[in-house]
Amino acid sequence: MREELIVSGRMNHLVDPNLHIWHWHIPLYLFLGGLAAGILFFASLYTILGKENEYRTAVKIAPFITPFILIIGLIALFLDLNHKLYFWRLYTTIRLESPMSWGAWTLMVVTPISFIWCALNIRELFPRWKWPHSLLDTAEAFFRKNIRTLSWILLIFSLILGVYTGILFSAFNARPLWNTSILGPLFLASGLSTGAAVIIFMSKSHRERMVFARIDLMLIGIEIFLIVHMFMGFLASTQVHIDAASLFLGGPYTTPFWLFVVTLGLVIPAVLEFLELRGFRVPHLIAPTLVIIGGFIFRFIIAYAGQESRWLY
Repeated sequence: MREELIVSGRMNHLVDPNLHIWHWHIPLYLFLGGLAAGILFFASLYTILGKENEYRTAVKIAPFITPFILIIGLIALFLDLNHKLYFWRLYTTIRLESPMSWGAWTLMVVTPISFIWCALNIRELFPRWKWPHSLLDTAEAFFRKNIRTLSWILLIFSLILGVYTGILFSAFNARPLWNTSILGPLFLASGLSTGAAVIIFMSKSHRERMVFARIDLMLIGIEIFLIVHMFMGFLASTQVHIDAASLFLGGPYTTPFWLFVVTLGLVIPAVLEFLELRGFRVPHLIAPTLVIIGGFIFRFIIAYAGQESRWLY
């Protein structure tokens, strides 16, 4: 008789039967990361297109909140770590197959650029602003001279950041709900949508609000399409994926998902934005507020529902 030694984590109460290791820190971090990615994407895009003055809020005003939300997101991520003193080890290597490595290095690029972007536009808020040292004036002149290069870098890495927030889940193959390639583009579309919503919320220009209402309407349509496609994929797959979908189709997450995420966070804002674009008088703050709240709840639901889905019967 041949003896075999099987090492398993099945007796770990944090793993079996449900995963209980990712709490509020992770969905908060993913929401804030996606939101920052959306805002910075539009800022860099319209700078590359040479429309900084046409879309002043998108390029020069809204990005001022990105350093703060990125820092809050990083603090939440840091609080979630079990071995906090060793976070720096993420930056001692680059692993192309690791979403964690992609996220760490992407944030290493995006976060300082968000500060630089704010510094370049600080006179939009404080017209009499003067740098306390001549070196800072030299640095500002350098970045202004190379603003298009900086914008291209930011555009690319903001897209990576937006996709990464979904890939962080989809790479976790042990949980059927997360085991879908749809989450990457879905989280990107959601991040861009919440970014557009923040710009609409902050803008005082009716023309700028209408442009971003059209963009947000398109992104909401993409989100709904991806959500429907995701559930169609689950229902046409294995039994564990069907069980994962059942969490939202009669299960405990049915009401919060379809009411707060789909109805209040997508459908109603889309209707309001459509009516506003057709010339109806609609309070312009309602739709973007609902989009932001819906995107926030969406991350929490996917995080917690994913931990309840499993391969075991």
